[in-house]
Amino acid sequence: MRPPACGQPAHRSPATWQHGGVTPATHSTLFPQVPDSADAVLDGLDPEQREVATALHGPVCVLAGAGTGKTRAITHRIAYGVRAGILQPSSVLAVTFTNRAAGEMRGRLRQLGAAGVQARTFHSAALRQLQYFWPKAVGGQLPRLVERKIQLVADAAAACRIRLDRNELRDVTAEIEWSKVTQTVPSDYLAAAAKAGRDVPRDPAEISQLYATYEDLKRERSLIDFEDVLLLTVAILQDRHDIADHVRNQYQHFVVDEYQDVSPLQQRLLELWLGDRDSLCVVGDASQTIYSFTGATPDHLLNFRTRHPGATVVKLVRDYRSSPQIVHLANGLLSHARGRAAEHRLELVSQRNPGPEPVYAEYPDEPAEAEGAAHRIRDLIASGVLASEIAVLFRTNSQSETYEQALADAGVPYQLRGAERFFERTEVREAGAALRGAARFGANDTLLDDAVDLPSQVRAVLSTKGWTTQPPAGSGAVRERWESLAALVRLAEDFARAQPSATLGDLVAELDERAAAQHAPTVEGVTLASLHAAKGLEWDAVFLVGVAEGMMPITYAKTDEQIEEERRLLYVGVTRARQHVFVSWALSRSPGGRPSRRPSRFLDGLRPGSSTAATRGAGAPVAAGGIEYGSRGTGTTAARPRRQPRTPARCRVCGRTLTDAGEMKLMRCEDCPSDMDEGLYERLRDWRANEARQLGQPAFCVFTDKTLMAIAEAAPDEEAELARIPGVGVRKLNRFGADVLAICAGETPEGHQ
Repeated sequence: MRPPACGQPAHRSPATWQHGGVTPATHSTLFPQVPDSADAVLDGLDPEQREVATALHGPVCVLAGAGTGKTRAITHRIAYGVRAGILQPSSVLAVTFTNRAAGEMRGRLRQLGAAGVQARTFHSAALRQLQYFWPKAVGGQLPRLVERKIQLVADAAAACRIRLDRNELRDVTAEIEWSKVTQTVPSDYLAAAAKAGRDVPRDPAEISQLYATYEDLKRERSLIDFEDVLLLTVAILQDRHDIADHVRNQYQHFVVDEYQDVSPLQQRLLELWLGDRDSLCVVGDASQTIYSFTGATPDHLLNFRTRHPGATVVKLVRDYRSSPQIVHLANGLLSHARGRAAEHRLELVSQRNPGPEPVYAEYPDEPAEAEGAAHRIRDLIASGVLASEIAVLFRTNSQSETYEQALADAGVPYQLRGAERFFERTEVREAGAALRGAARFGANDTLLDDAVDLPSQVRAVLSTKGWTTQPPAGSGAVRERWESLAALVRLAEDFARAQPSATLGDLVAELDERAAAQHAPTVEGVTLASLHAAKGLEWDAVFLVGVAEGMMPITYAKTDEQIEEERRLLYVGVTRARQHVFVSWALSRSPGGRPSRRPSRFLDGLRPGSSTAATRGAGAPVAAGGIEYGSRGTGTTAARPRRQPRTPARCRVCGRTLTDAGEMKLMRCEDCPSDMDEGLYERLRDWRANEARQLGQPAFCVFTDKTLMAIAEAAPDEEAELARIPGVGVRKLNRFGADVLAICAGETPEGHQ
């Protein structure tokens, strides 16, 4: 049954969206109750989301700003169609760009009573079809999918006698991937790269040769890569009309999320899936196009009305994620944008209560900036913000190490986005095996005798693996293991609330599905991630670091289009935050460096005291009026500190200027000879290991290896000398200084006798 038009009375009286019926679109309950009818699926949607959910016929284009509940709208659309009997679950294919997003979509659809709908990535959907139809279309076994493309590129380089370093290998691999998703063959690469204005990492002729050799090696070894999965599926559907008809009979209705990121090859595959039908719903935001270097283009989204003149277009602008202050900053960033995507920008309207203003901070160098961020993060956690609800976002992965060090020095737990996956952790695998065994033999397991419900069963089983009702002290490996198990306990509690009759076997099935989709529960720890990796995620507090010219926009962004993509990347970073945004930059890369950097042009007219005009040349007044200027070791201050002349850090052995953070700690080049007291170093290591055990933290949270080496080389005999060693800092000096000086003097620290 189609719902009444907006403004007309409904046959039921649910809480309305105006009066709190709408739940935050991207921060909702993990396991909501399954709606009891098709109409109930629509409860709590705002008018625009409701329009999306009920527009089930013909082409539909949803322009959805950040935080406006696009996933909510399209999953409720599919579920409403299924529950109303308009769509058959098996005939719907929902396509997105990551396994995590696809897994989340499947989970939401299950909870809305629309199990059976296929939600997959383009590659996953194409690979299933390729595996099924290959014997019929080509014959024999499908070639093996290559796992590490970069190794094959290295083999191609060796065959061509072209020497590539690690970075060049990665860049050439990216060029090959771009060529394939834009359907460019090796012989056409030179012309295509020139036309697209590619900033190529090597001579284009060399890349063309490497690309051709790479393809030859794949054929010789009977291998295919991920781009081949799409290319071969397209080829089969184009050449074999019977197979194309088979696929079209299977899938009658398509939904494509993140449509602004579709490549020409993915668009071609989508067209072949559709045939001459128009049962298509696309969702996207041109202002979040940040992957053009991979071949993604917003043109398909922006041209949708041209290709489908009768399409229904719905704009989602109610932002349920971010505070009005953050939305104001996000809108301000785009207000200065240029180009076609900017012409279609969405003006977001926050639906949340007011929050704190964005904070801007300037620091003398990058280590000081990282230390300032770590201090602020520690304060946020002390105020009650969960570590898992805080993120530090940077432009390049190379910036991560400085922040890892600063957080470790501050005793703050962190996790790297893209590091070891949750379901691949040893303790999680062991816990899964234990739960699976208990589900199979639980009736005969005395461990579960006193467990009256699913959560208590899970707690009983995981107590044998290290879970306790109270977390261990500190933030080391023991705490990390406990946090993983605690995340599983919380998941079980949410699952049981949503499905009171669920069994341990049901939970194990849920965990298996989540593992397949890499849809992990939350683990405590500040997230460190690149801006690109942060797409699709959100936190209460976001630290945008390194927002300086040369990094944001990045140095190699030269054209207007590249500059605008950098602006959109910062916009994506800002819109990840719910309540707090901290924007910072450093005037130089390393201590003692020339303070020549400037805040990013994207902040002009937005940070207090700045103007929109580009007036920041030499001698331009420094912005004031609310911007905070950070100093090393003291967080930030309201007034700009007087900068003392600083000399570059130089190697004390050969005199070379030092730029590497580790070398600056040692005050010598890594390769220069060391005069370290080996015995002192070993005593310091033993002391550090003992301290780490007592604190329940990793050893590096006490002092890193480089700092210990610097102490052993300097052998300080007074507090002031120890304080000058990089990596010690005021907090660690107060906490560990007496012990370290005692060890350096050949004595045993108090309390260690």
